Amino acid sequence: MFGFLKQRRQTPSGFSSSSAAEEVTAGIDGSGLVAIVTGASSGIGAETCRVLALRGVRVVMGVRTPSAGERVKEEIVKNVPAAGHFLLTNLLLEKMKITAMESGIEGRVVIVASDSYKHTYREGIRFDKLNDASGYKGILAYGQSKLANILRSNELSCRLKEEDAKVVVNSLHPGVVATNITRHLGIIKDILSPIAKLVLRGVEQGAATVCYLALHPQVAGVTGKYFVDFNAVELKPPATDKELSKKLWDFSVSLLQ
Repeated sequence: MFGFLKQRRQTPSGFSSSSAAEEVTAGIDGSGLVAIVTGASSGIGAETCRVLALRGVRVVMGVRTPSAGERVKEEIVKNVPAAGHFLLTNLLLEKMKITAMESGIEGRVVIVASDSYKHTYREGIRFDKLNDASGYKGILAYGQSKLANILRSNELSCRLKEEDAKVVVNSLHPGVVATNITRHLGIIKDILSPIAKLVLRGVEQGAATVCYLALHPQVAGVTGKYFVDFNAVELKPPATDKELSKKLWDFSVSLLQ
């Protein structure tokens, strides 16, 4: 009855939307590499940690509490307290650039976004209303956060290219994945869960493009792109707004001062 959900449409990368993270990294030796994975205690993050570790990568988990990390510690070597993604990336960036230059191994920053970036507030990023509870709309706020991830990815990529740094930055849409993101929906979650398992991707597929961008030689040297199912696709406004990406970058820096 649900056989149509399992169809595999091949793409230029050689993989399809049903490809799992283990499949797209098969045969890749990640020994000698270090990966820091945020959101690592569950869902896509946990599966990303598992598969990268399976390929020999030394994985550092970014989790809210050490106890959360214990749940997925099988192949993981170290836990770190969580930090804001922007701050964490900036703190690590200089080390990444130096390591890439000295080792000759390309550094990669992989940012999980979503096609939900298309459904945000009219102004894109509400810089002056980020904490305005009265105008808050969950779906639009979620889209705003994913738009911010893409804009940050694009801006960081541009800055690193200007420096001729050997670090690439790309963002991606993992697909619509059955994770615990719906945990606050209460009874609605209980009603939808059986259906979701039939029509949504599992974390094995949700983590696949993440692991592909982190390890696969097909994307060596590729930067500033947005990937869906292992392939770079064209972004739509406001994700293409370079002025907005610069404004967001400066705004983010100001919050850290």
